[in-house]
Amino acid sequence: MNKNNNSIDLYKKILLIVCTAITVVLTVIGYKKGIFTDETQMELFLNSCGIFAPLFFVFIQAVQVIIPILPGAVGCVYGVMFWGPLKGFIFNYIGICIGSIGAFLIARQFGQRLVIQMTGEKFYDKYSKYLEMENRFEKIFALLIFLPVAPDDFLCYLAGISKMDLKKFVTIILLGKPAAIFLYSMGLNTVLQKAFSMLTQI
Repeated sequence: MNKNNNSIDLYKKILLIVCTAITVVLTVIGYKKGIFTDETQMELFLNSCGIFAPLFFVFIQAVQVIIPILPGAVGCVYGVMFWGPLKGFIFNYIGICIGSIGAFLIARQFGQRLVIQMTGEKFYDKYSKYLEMENRFEKIFALLIFLPVAPDDFLCYLAGISKMDLKKFVTIILLGKPAAIFLYSMGLNTVLQKAFSMLTQI
């Protein structure tokens, strides 16, 4: 029984490492082409993808959580601009949830050193004191995930080295993300539309 469990754990680790490596490679390619750093290049890329554009957009949103290059708020706005409020929200939600779970699993696999490298020592020192307080950290994490102003990406890495189990983490992400994504998507999109409207009237 133990041998079977060890084999399954080994396969999971190998799969996670392979998926992480593929994500890094694709991110580097996208970064060099400006897809993750230039809104215009992202738009051109998505337009060229045709029916596969939603799939690639979900991937981009997942990557920006795991490797924070493009601000997540920008991606949320583009989702709404490309596909409208409902589809844009759905694609944003799927991508960000996948990325959040990916960040958690990566942190759980590679540990504290990677988390400090990804989040920075200042952020880590600010929140790491709650890691020893299991129940308190989970409550704080759930609250911050619900709020649209919190550094969600980094918090997912921090959660990965906490005592929180994967099931509870996924539940918090699935229930807590919709509000923040909705506010990002619709709020910023409304601001941009008003700004563009004002510019056209000048």
